[in-house]
Amino acid sequence: FSDESEARYKKEGMAAFHQYESEHEDEPLGEGPFATLLIKLSKIQEELPTTIELSPLRIAIVTARNAPSHMRVIKTLRKWGVYVDEAYFLGGLSKDKILKAFGAHIFFDDQDVHLTESSKVVPSGKVPYAFDSPLKEIKPKEIKLDKSIKTNDK
Repeated sequence: FSDESEARYKKEGMAAFHQYESEHEDEPLGEGPFATLLIKLSKIQEELPTTIELSPLRIAIVTARNAPSHMRVIKTLRKWGVYVDEAYFLGGLSKDKILKAFGAHIFFDDQDVHLTESSKVVPSGKVPYAFDSPLKEIKPKEIKLDKSIKTNDK
């Protein structure tokens, strides 16, 4: 997915992010750098000579989002025609345990904080931000943190 939602979260905080995502849940998220790969993998999965449920190619979404922002992701995937076998909306919990339990063969994320732990259990790749990404302009001191949100389950 594009980085616009992440930029909103970092600039305006969790409450504003959730409100915006709820108000725009029927508008698909923009395509990020790996959207084409996701869409093509889904098309390959459809063409395999077995039901999607029994496919050797399984796709999972593992995201730090949680309710109510999850609906925009689900509706975006539907709009793109992408079937996912599993979706995990973790609300800030670490992703490594889910990836290990799921048996992922590869994992992609745009944030180093998620890649550090995930790379210990599955080959992990960094999704780069676009050269003109608004996230590159946000300074660490400008990030609004919600201290009530658990960001690591260790």
